[in-house]
Amino acid sequence: MSMDKTFRPWDVDQGHLFPPSVRDFVPEGHPAYFVREMVRVDLDLSGIYTAYDEARGSPPYHPAMMTALLLYAYSQGVYSSRRIEKGCEERLDFMAVTGMAKPDHSRINEFRRRHRDALKGLFVQVLGLCREAGLAKLGHVSLDGTKVQANASKHAAMSYKRMQKAERELKEEVDRWMRRAEDVDCREDDQYGPDRRGDEMPDWVKDKQKRMEKIKEAKARLEAAAKEEAEEAARERAEKEKKRGGPLPGRKPEEKEPVPDPKSQSNFTDPESRILKTKDGYVQGYNAQAAVDTESQVIVAQGVEARQNDHDELEPMMDAIRENTGEYPTEASADAGYISEENIVALEDRGIEGYIATGRQKHRTPSATKAEEGPPKNPVLRRMWARLRRGGWRSRYRLRKQTVEPVFGQIKEARGFRRFLTRGLEMVRLEWSLVTTAHNVLKLAAAR
Repeated sequence: MSMDKTFRPWDVDQGHLFPPSVRDFVPEGHPAYFVREMVRVDLDLSGIYTAYDEARGSPPYHPAMMTALLLYAYSQGVYSSRRIEKGCEERLDFMAVTGMAKPDHSRINEFRRRHRDALKGLFVQVLGLCREAGLAKLGHVSLDGTKVQANASKHAAMSYKRMQKAERELKEEVDRWMRRAEDVDCREDDQYGPDRRGDEMPDWVKDKQKRMEKIKEAKARLEAAAKEEAEEAARERAEKEKKRGGPLPGRKPEEKEPVPDPKSQSNFTDPESRILKTKDGYVQGYNAQAAVDTESQVIVAQGVEARQNDHDELEPMMDAIRENTGEYPTEASADAGYISEENIVALEDRGIEGYIATGRQKHRTPSATKAEEGPPKNPVLRRMWARLRRGGWRSRYRLRKQTVEPVFGQIKEARGFRRFLTRGLEMVRLEWSLVTTAHNVLKLAAAR
């Protein structure tokens, strides 16, 4: 068969006259170069360097390279240490960051774990770079929380009431087997084999004993939490009575041994996670918080807690903004999950103009709330209700949805972060810190 058309050569074994460089394959201006140079030039990694005080042993990978690799991987929606390792082997943009180095997943994970506190501190440094670039001016900041699934199944959780019942059932079952085991006769050697005595504990009993031990540990955690909660409530009451100069009105709580709520649950896989309600049902997870600058969509404060409600997060997040940037925002908005007299007063005390919904929004009326038929009875909430109504469609509260919700969309949908990979509150906080830092890195790259 003859063809008149000629084609460009395709020789997969053709070598290069000169050794190729990653720069030949990754175009200038690529985010990989930006992240790499930002880490090399602009970030203070002394907190990581000081951990390497031993001259002996095999040289580790360069801390700046590993830091740049983590930040770049997170900015690309790659979070698993095994997927990062694969990226170092297969992706040219990853190679542009590492200089062709190929750290394996165990070293990547160990670096992330070993330098947890120093890596969390990168959030403030990158936020500072954003501020220097003219981003995050703190004219208006929106606060919200999003539920992120934990690295644990909700089916691995059990209520305190069920634990009490299951512990009794498992103990009775193991006791029954132990009584039967005592009756085993040496004539049953043929049944068990010459190498077994016949009184060994079968695997199914071992599993039940192990499960019973887990249930005991979970019960102890819930009981300790109930005791701590009771002690905290007593401390708060004592402080209020001290300020009041006398006992509080009403009956004094009866002093008795604190007992967990029968419905309170503990997860066997990640005990620090919680069952959380979302619009799509219930998940075993954590409540991730973000305060976002309206003008730039830069995250100016972030955190993670293991509780359903957002109510207690407003004041700490406002203080975190001050700690991270040196100042409070001029305005702040939040949904009805943050509404309370204490939170409104906290904003006023800090000189922040607050816009917090006093109830659930109704369709096509952004300032309308459950209190639409009349103002709240509480005078502080009534002031907020009136402020939102005065603004109407022009209310500054409208900025909330177009600020923080798109950021959660970018993190969860565009970069695929819908589940924590680590377990335990401290490691989850590191993970969220890296995710939000990577978000700000992309905002900074786009602005330069």
